[in-house]
Formats: sequence, structure tokens, C-alpha cells
Amino acid sequence: MLKNWPAQERPREKLLQQGAGSLSDAELLAIFLRTGVQGCHVVELARQLLVTFGSLNAIFAAQPDEFCQARGLGTAKYVQLQACLEMSKRFLAEPLKQGNALDSSLATKHYLMSELKNESREVFAILFLDNQHQVQHFEKLFFGTIDAAAVYPRIIVEAVLKHKSAAVILTHNHPSGICEPSIADQQITARIKEALALIDVRVLDHLIIAGHQSYSFAEHAKL
Repeated sequence: MLKNWPAQERPREKLLQQGAGSLSDAELLAIFLRTGVQGCHVVELARQLLVTFGSLNAIFAAQPDEFCQARGLGTAKYVQLQACLEMSKRFLAEPLKQGNALDSSLATKHYLMSELKNESREVFAILFLDNQHQVQHFEKLFFGTIDAAAVYPRIIVEAVLKHKSAAVILTHNHPSGICEPSIADQQITARIKEALALIDVRVLDHLIIAGHQSYSFAEHAKL
């Protein structure tokens, strides 16, 4: 039983003594799970779940039915996990709301990754900014398939006018895991930039999210 393990090897005690960074994925998951199941202590259960799903990220991205059917999980754990994920997104969003999105480029990338990396289909979204480049609003506008989403500049212009934004950061994900922009990505970026220029709104960047990777049009001088 886990309580018979040396204190320095039990996940909660190890975290308190050495910090969260010292824990393995299985140990972190074990703290979230709290208890094991009959004949299986919580750390072993966590290891089994990581093997079943493939990774922590896959557990976070699992659909409700798939998640709840796994041994040791269920609706209550699913709700807890979704609450944890939402708190992490809001935590990452706070620096953007308090400062300049361009000055916080790394924070911007981390926030957009948290919003888009687990999407199973392509999603195109906008980060709306005021004239001080502070974040006003984030919105997912277009939803597509595994490899494409239809994007309409007219709808983007309407959304920008609604929020009275002075600038935007475009973003979309590549569920394929390939971060490089396609020709279609470059073409739609140019069309959106031209459409927004007519109402004096700047496109500051277009970030492509592919898992834990990102590609910045601005950093690659493609705007």
C-alpha cells in the first residue's frame, strides 16, 4: 500500500519536500486521482492510465465518454479535470489582460496553446486588442475539419467593429502537428490583413499552434 512507502517517495510528501517539478507524470496524476482502486494503489493506477491514453495531454484531451469509461475515472474526475484546465487557461490569460500583448509575446503563445492545442479539428480564433495592445477579448470564430477551416474576412471585420478593436492577433491550430504555414494560411492572412486595413485595424501577428509548438508570421517576416 502507498501509505507504507517511505515518505520521500509518496507523491504528496515528495511535492511538499522537493516541489512539483520533481514529480513524474504518474505521480502528478496520482495526486489528482487521490485514491486507487481495489488491488491497485493510486500511483500504479496513474501509470496504467498513462499507458492506456498515451500521455497526460491525451488524458486532458479525451472526450467525456472515453475518459469516464477508463478504470478509476468517472464523471466526478472529468469535472475536476475540466475545472483544473479552465483555471490554468485563466491563469495564463491574466498577464495578457494586465499588460501589452506584444511585450508578453511568450505569455501570448502559452495562452493560445492552452486554448487550441487539444482541439481535434482546425479552429480559427482572434485575440482582440485595444490601441494600447491590451487584450479585450478572445474568440473562436471558425471551426473546420482535421485539416481545414473556412475563414471569412467579412465576419472578422464585423467582430472587430463589435469589440471596437484597434489591432488583432490571428491564430489557428494544426491538429496534424505540423507547424509550418500552408499556402492557404498565407493567402487568408493576406486577405484578412487587407480587409482590416480598410477600417484602420492592424494584424500584429498570426500564430499557428501545433501541439506544444507555435509558428509566428511576425517573427518570420510574413506579415
